Amino acid sequence: MKLIRAPTLARAHELIIKYILEKGYHVTTENGEETVETDEICLSVDTPLESPMVSERSRFKESFLAEYAKNLIYGSDAVFEYDYHGRLFDWGCGLKEEGVEIHQDQIKYIIEKLKASPVSRRAVAITWCPPVDEKLADCPCLQLIQCVIRDGKLDMKVVFRSNDMLSASGSNMYALVKLQEHIANEIGVKVGKYAHISLVPHIYYKRDAADIPPFCEKGKEFTPCEEVCRVCGGCSKSKR
Repeated sequence: MKLIRAPTLARAHELIIKYILEKGYHVTTENGEETVETDEICLSVDTPLESPMVSERSRFKESFLAEYAKNLIYGSDAVFEYDYHGRLFDWGCGLKEEGVEIHQDQIKYIIEKLKASPVSRRAVAITWCPPVDEKLADCPCLQLIQCVIRDGKLDMKVVFRSNDMLSASGSNMYALVKLQEHIANEIGVKVGKYAHISLVPHIYYKRDAADIPPFCEKGKEFTPCEEVCRVCGGCSKSKR
């Protein structure tokens, strides 16, 4: 597993984009989309609440990400096949136990578990629901959240089965750190480290070609792999 350490979320986002664009290999997905991906990675962020939380190279600005984080924590009126708020704060997916629908607030459980036992390793929330997700065309990428209190601070570790690192991971990391802050405030501790594990990190280099040049500074900061440069066409290096 590749480990990338960074002081802030913004820098972590920039470093993982660089890594995938330079080292990635081509994979056509089961939906026929062209990607470059790498083996699993872990982004370890020491001070996730420190600025900048959002890279200035991303097309998504902090106001957009703040709204996304709000929807994850408090929910929204939008209707999707699934949403992370529902899976974390109201897991159940229509399943029943003894004829009664299951409604499990996993974030409440994490808070209560760590209040009762600050050294616990059992403060875990999951999103996957096999009877539902095995049939969905669009199923959850985020799989697991674990919170632990170490050195008086709340650390969060998350696992994604698959992660679009260019256009989605910045939003994911921002919202999850805001959730980390929410949990820490409820417990009464400070926010610690954030670890973001992606088992299949990837970039849709054709679909999102226009978003690539700001990250590589049109080839001035680093040169993406040949196929990405050819498709992007955003600078003189892509012509060679």
